[in-house]
Amino acid sequence: MMTFWKGFLINLQFFTAVPINLTLPMDQVHLKKAVQAFPLLGLFQGFVYVAIFYVCQQMTSFSHLAVAFLLWLATILLTGGIHLDGWMDASDAYFSYQDREKRLEIMKDPRTGAFGVLSVLVLISCRFLFIYESTMNVTVSTYIFIVVIPFFSKAVMGVMLLTVKSAKQEGLGSMFQRAATPRALWPYPFYIIIVFFMIVMIDPDFLLIGMLSLVAAGCLIVFRRKAITWFGGISGDVLGASVEGMELILWMTVWLLHYFVIE
Repeated sequence: MMTFWKGFLINLQFFTAVPINLTLPMDQVHLKKAVQAFPLLGLFQGFVYVAIFYVCQQMTSFSHLAVAFLLWLATILLTGGIHLDGWMDASDAYFSYQDREKRLEIMKDPRTGAFGVLSVLVLISCRFLFIYESTMNVTVSTYIFIVVIPFFSKAVMGVMLLTVKSAKQEGLGSMFQRAATPRALWPYPFYIIIVFFMIVMIDPDFLLIGMLSLVAAGCLIVFRRKAITWFGGISGDVLGASVEGMELILWMTVWLLHYFVIE
């Protein structure tokens, strides 16, 4: 249990802005536990977002615009922008329309190009729109959506990490990948079952979450193929881009559900 807890803390150190002032072991055992805790990291993020949203929505006189903005801002600040950095680097590489080797070189370049800047502006602008309109009529489902979106995105990140070959033998993605095999993903189905059981107990519209999970599964299939086709495999930047892309698509799905399904 202590090893698993340290793995979770490793995730907080690497993938969030939460200050963890500890020297944690970075050996194979602890990195494997970190990968197994990816979905729990997503749940942690989701509960932080829900807490911020609930407090601002229920306990302040802020306008809906201000509440949506604070939730949107939290999705950026809590992660420290690490996944947005991957999104920008992957965008620069993809829109260069070069071969795989050149794209990998571009992702290693610390400078951000025009395509990276434009793509992140589109990403965060669309996310704000989806958050703003999806939270206009708050229901129990709204809170659940906020929690499960990062849960699904981190689960997809873990699956991609251990089921897609590495595009390069260096970097953050490769370091985590060397620590585990696809067999290490065995806790993921249990996480999903437990989360769905809890949702069924508290929300009569749990089928909407089922729709969200199907979208996440479809994105996983597409992302795995595109990572191989475009970049020859995964890297830290590709994984970061997949997290941001997944969350954007899930927020878009919630936005569409509010228009056409949720009354």
